[in-house]
Parts: sequence; C-alpha cells; structure tokens
Amino acid sequence: MLAVKGLSRAFGGVQAVDQVDFELKRNQVLGVIGPNGSGKTTLVNLITGFVRPDKGKVIFKGKNITKKPPYKVAQMGLARSFQMAKPFYQLEAYKNLNVALYSPRVKGLLGGKFGDRDAVAKDLLEEVGFERDSQVITQTASSLPHGYLKRLELAKCLALRPDLIVLDELFSGLSLAEVASMVPVIEKLVAQGKTLIMVEHRLRELFRIADQVLVLNFGRKIAQGNPTEVMDMPEVKSAYLGAETEGF
Repeated sequence: MLAVKGLSRAFGGVQAVDQVDFELKRNQVLGVIGPNGSGKTTLVNLITGFVRPDKGKVIFKGKNITKKPPYKVAQMGLARSFQMAKPFYQLEAYKNLNVALYSPRVKGLLGGKFGDRDAVAKDLLEEVGFERDSQVITQTASSLPHGYLKRLELAKCLALRPDLIVLDELFSGLSLAEVASMVPVIEKLVAQGKTLIMVEHRLRELFRIADQVLVLNFGRKIAQGNPTEVMDMPEVKSAYLGAETEGF
C-alpha cells in the first residue's frame, strides 16, 4: 500500500526527519510513536504532500507521490486527519463532509450516483460517535466541543472513501472516557479491513489496535516491530527515559 524510502527533511539546521524507511501492507495498522519533537507530524506531512522532502520517495499503491500536492494525494485515496482539528467552522457538522462527498474521487468510485449526500454525511457522523437524533449533527463546527471535532476529523477522512487513512494524534486532548469511546470506533474500522497509520502518544490504546509500531527519535527510525517487542528494546526505553514504557 505504501513505501517510504530514505525520506528526509531539514528545517534550518534541524534535521526533522532523517532517512526514514518503512513499508505498509494493505489492511495493516502501523503506529508511529516517539518523544515530543521526534519528527512524527513532519513525517505525516511529508507522506501527505504538505511538506516536500529534501531527499527520499513516497510510493503509494505503486505510484510515486513525492511531489504531488495534498489535494492530488487525497484524490488518489490517501486521507489524513490533523492533530489540531481543521473543520469548516461556519458550516454545520454534517455539511463539513460535503467537500469529500462531492469530490471527483467519490463521484468516480460511485459512477456519479450517490443519492442524498446529507443523509450519507449524517450516517458517517453516526458511525464515528455523533448521536443521530441529537442537535449536535446540525450544529456549526465552531460550536462543537473538542471531542466532537476529533470525531469530525475522522468522519471527513471516511467520506473520501480512502484506501489509506493517516490519523495524526486522534486521541490528543480527549478525556479518558472520550478515548475509551473512540477506541471501538477505530477497532471497527480495522475489522472492516481499513489500512491505517496512527501517530499517537496514548500508547496503551494504540497497542490495542496496531499490528506494527515504528519508533522515531530525533527524526530517525530507531525501531520497528510488534508493540511488545519494540517496547522491550533498550534504545526505545532510553528514548522515552522510562516514562511511557511503564506497564508494557
């Protein structure tokens, strides 16, 4: 599904991502972890076209997408969420999904026949945890609490009918109860065969979901493997100074 080869990017004198390689198979869930400032979000931005690499390649479904702009990457079926939610604040929650639902990609996949897009949007919001019969679906995005904005980010991704979804800290800023209610939503997507990359600091919840974990530190990949093996590696424990490896 995805191959990242020697991906590198520096900002001034800081090497944010340094020669990162990995491959992702269809229907796999890859967790990307690392201390603050390790290059996780920069890696996501490089993969999805928001930042151009200094070196390296991103191959998606066999095609080189390294220099493609984000909208073309999205139209090819690679959707992403943002760590800081980026809705259309003045639109109702369900109307936020219309940009994806009216996209050339969705039109092409469905032969131009979609039916009632508002109903589809409301169905998608219900799938990610919005209450169908409540007023929250019709509230403007600017009035939504943080937890619902995070769910809206996920719903916008799903509306594009992507082949790969990249979730940049979907759990960040959520309460323990909100995270607990979000995990089954992601597990349902996994059960449906979705391919995911999840950047996360909430390791315990991530490890319930991810098949593989990739660990970054100072922009470099220092480990990759299944969660239990990775968290037992001395270099990973050293990167986290033991703070986040407790209990694994």
